[in-house]
Amino acid sequence: MQRKLNPYNVIKKLREKKLSIFTPLEFRRVFNVSPYAVQWFIKTHTKKGLFVKLRNGLYILADYPPNHYLIANRLCEPSYISFDAALSFYGIIPETVYAITSATTKTTRECKVENIRFVYHKLKKGAYTGYKAIKYLDSTILIAEAEKALADYLYFVALKRRGLHYERLNLEKIKKTNLLFYVKLFKQPQMIKLVRKIYAESRFPKRIY
Repeated sequence: MQRKLNPYNVIKKLREKKLSIFTPLEFRRVFNVSPYAVQWFIKTHTKKGLFVKLRNGLYILADYPPNHYLIANRLCEPSYISFDAALSFYGIIPETVYAITSATTKTTRECKVENIRFVYHKLKKGAYTGYKAIKYLDSTILIAEAEKALADYLYFVALKRRGLHYERLNLEKIKKTNLLFYVKLFKQPQMIKLVRKIYAESRFPKRIY
């Protein structure tokens, strides 16, 4: 165990495997040691600052942390990046976002890790689609397609839980047919009306939704 779980070798191996965020089970699969050895090593070296505990059963490398999008994917599963965070990622809205927003089929929740807010909004299973895996930095993340990110956001606008400055939307990056397809998954007629109004009035920005 001492040879396999030498701190230097552990960091080197985890980085080779691109496991900057991991569970005890994933750790065990890499090093092929007993559950007890895994538990002891992770607990001991979290106290020493080698790892950071994000929640029960999920850790990151303290000196080589993963990107915030990957952390968001792993903190709550299943989930994908959407809403403001995805719209900003694609350049559809100009604002800098101060929270990583995601869609999930689980209960709506919010948590703070390493001074970053992670917000998860529950969607019904019928609308939990329209996301993809993409390469980002040194990892693969799950993020909504541009049109689905906007559809997810408009769902909360329709529910009066969000506001929308439509004149700030970069609609050139949105395919209207795809947007309408995703909007219809929510079965909210007011969302379709909202999309049509946004496109009709985007040429003459005078109002705020």
